[in-house]
This record gives sequence, structure tokens and C-alpha cells, in this order.
Amino acid sequence: MAASSRTEIALPGGTANRGLVVRVGDTVRRPMRPTSPATHALLGHLEAVGFDGSPRYLGVDEQGREVLSYVHGQTPIHPYPPWALTDEALASLARLLRRFHEAVSGFVATDLTWQREVPGPFSSAQVSHNDPNLDNVVFRGSEAVALIDFDLAGAGSRVWDLAMAARLWCPLRDDGDVRDARQGRSLHRLALLLDTYRASAAEREAFIDAVLLSHHWAYDHVAQEVANGHLGFTEHWLTDRARERADRTWAWLNRHRADLARAAGG
Repeated sequence: MAASSRTEIALPGGTANRGLVVRVGDTVRRPMRPTSPATHALLGHLEAVGFDGSPRYLGVDEQGREVLSYVHGQTPIHPYPPWALTDEALASLARLLRRFHEAVSGFVATDLTWQREVPGPFSSAQVSHNDPNLDNVVFRGSEAVALIDFDLAGAGSRVWDLAMAARLWCPLRDDGDVRDARQGRSLHRLALLLDTYRASAAEREAFIDAVLLSHHWAYDHVAQEVANGHLGFTEHWLTDRARERADRTWAWLNRHRADLARAAGG
């Protein structure tokens, strides 16, 4: 049943805006940020080129929140449902990322102010989503149909998005920290992601360096938000023991660098 046009329903998931994102009818209301104009320009471009895999920017409501169209479907939220961890779901994510990158190919990201800079080797005029976490992808059935939460989008690159996605979806971490059907299958899933995306030879060659840099980039962001007193990130960092997991993941990435390179085909 559709939500009432006046009823606010809190949407689960996320960390940065936890408890602040609501659905009202077929719209989503989110807090405005200093970099919101850049995100709105990006969403406007995606709409103009006919990309159907992102929300539409609809304006600002009477409370000063940005208003986006609500994308119907299912979003995997931890604990992740089994259907979101299948190879079929991963392949559909790769196709969605490819469509997104093709849609933004004519959008110049360097002319706008974004929330966080991507490290120099992987920053370009190409915009990237920069946070293709499981709970930022909308599915219908087993098919990924849309990306949401563009707060961290900015001047990046295709290979940067692939690295961020692989870390989270394959996932690229110690098997002791993978307690679902993906355990022991990270390298197989990495090859599937890059093959389905149709990654170029240059992207495969740069992939491992992108993974290593993106690991620090992501956790530096978390640590900064913790230092700023952000409750959601603090809970993630301490209660979820993310700091210890980050250290184990870093050790695993370096220990298996050659294996990762072979799986990536670089």
C-alpha cells in the first residue's frame, strides 16, 4: 500500500543520515548539505539523458529538506537477505554501474564542489558514486535497478567505483569476517564483477591500487566523522568493531595482493 501523501515514514539503513531520511508518499525527504547543489546538478543530468537508475530531484520542502522521487523496490539492509548475496545480484550491480558510468560520461564533475576528494590517481572529470554499498542499491526481484544516496558522489573514476563496490560486495576481506554465503568466494566474485562490467585492461591494471587507496579513504571518512561526534559512525566504529575489522582487512588485502591481481585480470 502506498504511503499517505502527508505521513512521514522513516527509512531504515544508512549511517550518515540515520533517522533523518523519510518517505512522504512517493517522495523522499533528506537533509540539505553544503554540497547538495552539486548532487542536484548530477541528478538533473541523469534525468536529462534518460537514465532511470537514480532518484529525481524535485526541489526543497517547507522544512528546508531536499525532495527526491521515491524509487520503488527492495534495498538490502544488514543483516543482508540471502538474495542480495547471490552471484546474480552481483552481476546485476555490475550492469547498473556500467549504465550509470555511461550516463554520466558527459557530465563534468570537476566544475562543482563535492563532499570528499577522491585521491589524485583516481580523480578525474568523470563523476563516480563513491559509495555503492549494499544499502545504496535498489533491487526489483534479483535485478539492481537504481543507485541511491549520492552524498559522497564526486570527481572520481570508473575504476574507483569498481574498487569501492568490490570491497563491499565480493567482499574483499578476511574470510573470518564473512559470515554468509559469500565466504570463500571473494576472488570468484571479483572476477565476475569486473567481467560483467566489461572492465578495460587499464581499469584492471589499476584496480588493486584503487582497492588499497579506497580502503583508507573509506575508513578515514569514518574516523573523521567519529572525531566530529557523529553518533551513527561512532556506533559503527565501536559497537560494530569496525576499527578492528579494518585492520584485519588491510592485512588480508596486502597478503592476497597477487591473488587479487590474478582474479582482476590485471
